[in-house]
Amino acid sequence: MTQKKSHIYIALFAATIYTTGCRLPVVASKTTNINLPKNYKTVSDSTNISTLLWRDFFKDNYLNTLIDTALENNQEMNRMIQEINISSYEVRAKKGEYLPFVSLNANSGVDKVARYTNIGAMEANTQIKPGTDMPDPLPNHMLAAQASWEVDIWRKLRNAKKSAVKKYLATIEGKNFFTTTLIAEVANSYYELLALDYQLQITENNIDLQRNALNVVKQQKEATRVTELGVKKFEAEVLKTQSKLYAIQQQITETENHINFLLGRYPQPIARGRLNINSLTTQTLPVGLPEQLLQNRPDVKKAELELQAAKIDIQVAKANFYPSLRLNASLGYQAFNPAYLLRSPESMLYTIAGDIMAPLINRNAIKATYLSANAKQIQALYNYQRTVLNAFIEVANQVAKINNLNKSYDLQSQQVQALSQSTAISGELFKSARADYMEVLMTQRDALESKYELIETKKQQLNAMVSIYQALGGGWK
Repeated sequence: MTQKKSHIYIALFAATIYTTGCRLPVVASKTTNINLPKNYKTVSDSTNISTLLWRDFFKDNYLNTLIDTALENNQEMNRMIQEINISSYEVRAKKGEYLPFVSLNANSGVDKVARYTNIGAMEANTQIKPGTDMPDPLPNHMLAAQASWEVDIWRKLRNAKKSAVKKYLATIEGKNFFTTTLIAEVANSYYELLALDYQLQITENNIDLQRNALNVVKQQKEATRVTELGVKKFEAEVLKTQSKLYAIQQQITETENHINFLLGRYPQPIARGRLNINSLTTQTLPVGLPEQLLQNRPDVKKAELELQAAKIDIQVAKANFYPSLRLNASLGYQAFNPAYLLRSPESMLYTIAGDIMAPLINRNAIKATYLSANAKQIQALYNYQRTVLNAFIEVANQVAKINNLNKSYDLQSQQVQALSQSTAISGELFKSARADYMEVLMTQRDALESKYELIETKKQQLNAMVSIYQALGGGWK
């Protein structure tokens, strides 16, 4: 056995002893524990509105046009698309790390060695051929291909690539989750705009009603049936209602500008329809089964992929404790004269070597990386559990909210009807002197407030419809 071979065997033996004897730090471990309830306290049915495309879920063509524009032009959406591109490049980089690195090297230089040195003395006494001395200074020209490859014994590099793939898929789910959020925000702002339009119309109609009542009070004053106090009270009420017009108009402007911001454009009028106050769009919305959230909610899928990536990162960090094997090779030509550069075999050069390296003394940095990877995995697990819990609670809240809003809307509709009738009755009684002006004023004020509340409830119903569609994971497909 040659001395060179014995050295190789000794190195391999030492590496094997080290590998088998390496004791990893003890780390905490957590297991995924997701026990979703079987239903949302409703009838168990797998039918789920989240399977509907957003174009089919929203029946308003104006709203669909706004959503389509937002998905195309929203700056945050476009930023997240670039995040996906960046993540895909990371996958490429990780994939390339476990493939051989091959490079072409060409260089040229001059080397002048001191005469009174061992190398200088040898060159001074060297002849290339009889009568031809070694050039001084000595040029050097080389053209060679070099290769380097880390043998992925412990799958460290391949696991790093798998982790990068999981993170890439997580960025896609993050973009999908933002899509559902963006669609919901545009829809909610649109319904708020419709509600404000309806409030503006009701306020204008109420101003006309109050002006008519003011004229009646003025006539009653001329007939000495009421005092100037009654006239001023009615005038103040008209002015108060008129001031509300400007507050509503300001809200309309701000809501329009918010929609324009979501659409990635400067302020301009928003084309829209009209609010149907009597529509019952939230009576029956199938929500499916809780277990469907795991597949339908992009944020849940993103948290799951991040958890998977964190688990793989532990394997990558664990592999750093083990020896690594790197192979290096080169093949090419080298000569001091370009005329001799491509002569074979005289000018040919080649090398091949293998290096085995393992951490031996200072492993604190590797331990810290390993412990950090484990802590991140536990953190990702808690984040996944929290995301699933939050998803279920969001749906449960919206299911209850829709039911309660429907009941509240029915009662408020009856209230508006009763107060509208009382407004007409109080006007007639006032004309016949069977009711005073304060009763008329209070009745009109109560009727207006009840209409505002009814519109607000209708808006909340529409928002709840949007929210449960979002909570179930609808909109991104």
